[in-house]
Amino acid sequence: MKLKSMFAGLVAGTVLMGGMASAATINFVSGATGNDLAIFQELVKPWEEKTGNKVNVVPMPSSTSDQFGQYRLWLAAGNADIDLYQMDVIWAPQLADQFVDLTEAAKDIAPLHFPSIIESQTVNGKLVAMPLFTDAPALYYRKDLLEKYGKQPPKTWADMAAIAEEIQNKEREAGNKDMQGFVFQGNAYEGLTCNALEWVKSNGGGQIVEADGSISINNEKAAAAIDAIKGWVGKIAPEGVLAYQEEEARGVWQVGNAVFMRNWPYAYGLGNSDDSKVKGMFDVVPLPSGGEGMTSAATLGGWNVGVSKYSANQEAAIDLVKFLGSPEYQKVNAIKGSKLPTIISLYDDADIAAAQPIIPRWKDVFLAAVPRPSAPTKVKYNEVSSLFWSAVHDTLSGKGTGAENLEILEAKLTELKGDAW
Repeated sequence: MKLKSMFAGLVAGTVLMGGMASAATINFVSGATGNDLAIFQELVKPWEEKTGNKVNVVPMPSSTSDQFGQYRLWLAAGNADIDLYQMDVIWAPQLADQFVDLTEAAKDIAPLHFPSIIESQTVNGKLVAMPLFTDAPALYYRKDLLEKYGKQPPKTWADMAAIAEEIQNKEREAGNKDMQGFVFQGNAYEGLTCNALEWVKSNGGGQIVEADGSISINNEKAAAAIDAIKGWVGKIAPEGVLAYQEEEARGVWQVGNAVFMRNWPYAYGLGNSDDSKVKGMFDVVPLPSGGEGMTSAATLGGWNVGVSKYSANQEAAIDLVKFLGSPEYQKVNAIKGSKLPTIISLYDDADIAAAQPIIPRWKDVFLAAVPRPSAPTKVKYNEVSSLFWSAVHDTLSGKGTGAENLEILEAKLTELKGDAW
């Protein structure tokens, strides 16, 4: 497959503007991990060349919590300088009133995408954002180390912890004093909500707030799951993991100092880059379950692109959104950035399978994905998540037990809910 010929075809299938009076500069605000922004700027060039428009990327902090806070400030002020917002899958219900309805503009390409993702971005019949790529985390493991010590990839969290401790200790005895058993995202931010939801759900502890709006987090299984992870900090995970986001975890992993890592698909391609010390030495499997009779749980992630209703360049911005949502763009984004497509047919694409063999396999991870409770909690989700990750972080830091902190959390969530979400 020739990427040059693919670039030439990137704009096929999008409805491009013929009557624009003058070129526009589209300000696209986006957070990023790894080399996301560099890849985006490369892949958007065909659209720029075809239309004569330019795309200016406005970078944001990698923390999604910080991004969301800034987005709300800009939108509340009616900021006309930002045309496109790259948004987490959970933000649509909270920001819907600030974005252009894309239903009519995207009617030809929306049916190509996973219906559940289109549904997640549709609020009161309005398509708020176009899917860009989806996300679900997996368990990365050092296949060379597991083979060295005669281990199989773990299916339960307890097995993972036991294998991590054994290999970590033996590798340290062999001379690698920096080896860690497991790295994850333990900082007090949205990433910890994702990690902790996986621990709780996979141990039978529910989804914090259930689909019917009931608050379920204060239960013995949820508390036990969080307490178990607390026991890993300083044992198989470094003390500093409580300040880790995605890139800090990847940093430890990619220099060869972790047996296991929980992370998103973007880390797969970077881990196999030429400058990676673990290139060709790792693989991924679905996240472990809590044990017999329980299932894996991977937090449903993903990013989507919405057009600000305050944009002065709505026509050009909508056209760019259609380009980003096209099969051609998503195919190259999968190949170059190891991004999970939101277009169903691309999981059977031979070029993607050849370049990123992990992507077809990620369907199994994606099928085990669970949503964060943004739908039932609506505009209060951000506060719900903040209260949850704070309770979890307190527990992991030794400030109270899981049971104590979840009891307090339930009281705070009940007060926040009031008569209804």
